[in-house]
Amino acid sequence: MKLDIYQKSGKKSAKKVTLNEEVFGITPNKHCVYLAVNSEMASIRQGTHSSKTRAEVAGSGVKPWRQKGTGRARVGSIRNPSRVHGSKAFGPKPHKYDKKVNKKVRQLARRSVLSQKVSENNFIVIDNILPETPKTSELFGLLKNFNLTGKKVTVLTDTMEENLYLGSRNIKNICVVPVQSASTYDLLDCQMILANEASVEILNKQLS
Repeated sequence: MKLDIYQKSGKKSAKKVTLNEEVFGITPNKHCVYLAVNSEMASIRQGTHSSKTRAEVAGSGVKPWRQKGTGRARVGSIRNPSRVHGSKAFGPKPHKYDKKVNKKVRQLARRSVLSQKVSENNFIVIDNILPETPKTSELFGLLKNFNLTGKKVTVLTDTMEENLYLGSRNIKNICVVPVQSASTYDLLDCQMILANEASVEILNKQLS
């Protein structure tokens, strides 16, 4: 599969890039995409929420009154969950929310998203995506040339250059991601993907 390579000005160049059919031309598997995104979103959760048990809550451990003879219900501790200022019964404790997803499923999910983006013409390859200066206006001009202002865009790059990072951080809805670590959610959560030629070669090799 061949795809046109564009210049920064928004015009087509004479060159084309080869897209691996196994990566960019498959039928999307929506269930694998769901499993991968669900796992990625779950792993973001901190899992630090916690409540105190009866061993941790403040208060005496002395039995409030004797077991029998008072005519009242038996009570063993003032820190019982059923009492005011007592502990929390079955409260949340710190734990991880990680969900295991097999490597082949994660790769299939990324291939599915990339194939869908290419089939919907939401994948653009640019010959050189790195700006010459760290100015926001230069990168904003590139987006303007492709009519992407106001849209949610993911930029894939083979190397995280300082100019690209500094130029993109003040533009709303622009996410710059190293292609080696781009997750399924990074590829899915955008309206358009911009990539340079080196990034495409890495994807061809990494996901085939």
